[in-house]
Amino acid sequence: MESLISNSPVTFYLLATTIIVSLVALFVYPPLTEWGYLRPYRTVREKSWYELLTSGFLHANVGHLFVNMFTLYFFGTVMEQVIGGKYLLGLYLTGLIVAGIPSLVKFKDDPNYATLGASGAVGSVLFAFILLFPMEGIMLMLIPIPIPAIILGVLYLVYSMYASKQERGKVNHEAHVAGALWGMVYLILFVPNTVDHILTVFGLI
Repeated sequence: MESLISNSPVTFYLLATTIIVSLVALFVYPPLTEWGYLRPYRTVREKSWYELLTSGFLHANVGHLFVNMFTLYFFGTVMEQVIGGKYLLGLYLTGLIVAGIPSLVKFKDDPNYATLGASGAVGSVLFAFILLFPMEGIMLMLIPIPIPAIILGVLYLVYSMYASKQERGKVNHEAHVAGALWGMVYLILFVPNTVDHILTVFGLI
């Protein structure tokens, strides 16, 4: 814990804040969830744009929270070391905002739709990692074989786009796609030397 705080302070504070707020909303003060939800119908009409951020610090259940924070822990610490805390924080917070935009557009006239969770921002961090380290092996919990990051990323995007069109279940696949794509765009636009690094990885320079 001490090394996490000293080596990756931004990741630590994002983890701590999200875990505390989510657990308080789940078990101590449930009205916090209703206040912080991203409800596009309400957001557009009441101009409650803060929901694009607050919804990312809330989760539907402990399992939802665990998966997102587990992913953030492993990839956030690496990315903070690589690009620095300032850029990681910018990536994460803008990832939350960008990931919510498709929901605002798609469900702005649906008073019953609501979404929450850090998946979009976590996806931004994950795909920023994939962009920088495309051949790095990533192991999934149920598949104990390293899969090249770029292959995993393509499969993830293809599935999320397909599932989004099916409109089944309660998973916000639009946020997953938007967050993932933004993670790569953010690095290219704002983090110095990203393009040179990518060209070097693929042997183009």
